[in-house]
Amino acid sequence: MERKNVLSCIQPTGDIHLGNYLGAVKNWVDLQEKYDCTYGVVDYHAMTMPYKAEDLRKNTWKMVFQLLACGIKPENLFIQSLVPEHAELCWVLGNVCSFGELTRMTQFKDKSEQVKDTDKDAFISSGLFYYPVLQAADILIYHADYVPVGKDQIQHLELSRNIAQRFNHQFGKEYFTHPEPLLTKSAKIMSLANPLKKMSKSLGEKHYVNIFGEEARIRKQVKSAVTDTGDNPEGEMSAGVSNLFGLLIATNRQEAHDSLMEQYNAGSLRYSDLKGEVAEGLVALCSPIKERYDEVYADRKNIKRVIKQSSAEIRKRAAQTLAEVKEIAGIMNPR
Repeated sequence: MERKNVLSCIQPTGDIHLGNYLGAVKNWVDLQEKYDCTYGVVDYHAMTMPYKAEDLRKNTWKMVFQLLACGIKPENLFIQSLVPEHAELCWVLGNVCSFGELTRMTQFKDKSEQVKDTDKDAFISSGLFYYPVLQAADILIYHADYVPVGKDQIQHLELSRNIAQRFNHQFGKEYFTHPEPLLTKSAKIMSLANPLKKMSKSLGEKHYVNIFGEEARIRKQVKSAVTDTGDNPEGEMSAGVSNLFGLLIATNRQEAHDSLMEQYNAGSLRYSDLKGEVAEGLVALCSPIKERYDEVYADRKNIKRVIKQSSAEIRKRAAQTLAEVKEIAGIMNPR
C-alpha cells in the first residue's frame, strides 16, 4: 500500500520550547514511521517580521540542529530558501487567490497588532499579509495528503485547499491534491508564569521552557510556576495546577500523576510535591534531547553538508511540480 505524504514546516525564530515540542515536533517524529514526511525550516516566512540578517541565517541552522536532535530524519528535512521553487509557485498561486480571502486571515491581524504593540509607528510588511499564499505553495508543491495542524491553524489550511481547487477548476485539470488536516492528539502546554496563556516565546523568557536549556533553569521555572490565579470558581482546579498535572501526563509520569491527583482530591496535596515531580519529568524528557543536540552541533560542518544535500533532493520534487504547473498554466518553461 502506497504511503501518504505529510508536510509540515516551522519558522526559525528561536529555540524549540516545550510547547513546540509536545504540541508539534514530537508528533512529527512519530509520523515518520507511518507516512512519507517532508519537513521544512521556512526562513522566507521568518522575513515577514522584523529581523536581523545575521540572526536569520544563524537561527535557521540552529533550528535544523534542534529538529535533528529531537529525532527528525535528515533525509526528510529541507531549508525553504534552498528550494526557490516555493517562491515562484507562490506567485502563480497568488493569482488564483482572492484579496478578500487574505483579508480574512486572523494571523495577519494578530501579528501586525503584536508589532504595533512594540512600536505604534512600526513598519508592517506586505509579506506578512501575503505569506498564507507562500504557505499554500509550501504544502501544494509536494502534493501533501496531510498537514499536521492545531485547530488554530485550520484557517490557513482551508485557504490552501481553496487555492488548489480554484487552480484545478480554472485550468480544467485535477492537478493539485486537496490536503487534509491531520488532527492528532497533542498536549496544549500553557505558560508556567501565566497559565491562562499558551506557552509562547513572544510572551517573554519566563513564559516558556527551553528544552535545550540548563537543568537548573528548568527546575527554577517549575518551582516558580503559578498555581492559583485567583479567578477560578470554587471547587474547580485552577489553570496553573491543571497545567502542572497535564505536564505529568505529557512527560509520561502517569503513576506520579495518579498519586498526586488522589492527594488533590483528598485536599492534602502540597504544591511543592507536584512541582517537584513535574521538574523531574521535564528534566528526564529534555536531558537526552539536549545531549543529542550537543552531538549534532559538534558535527555541524558535516550536518550542514547533509542538509544541503537533502534540500537538493527534495528540490527535485518541487522542480517537477513547478514545471508541470507552468505547462498547465501556459507559462514559459526553460526545460
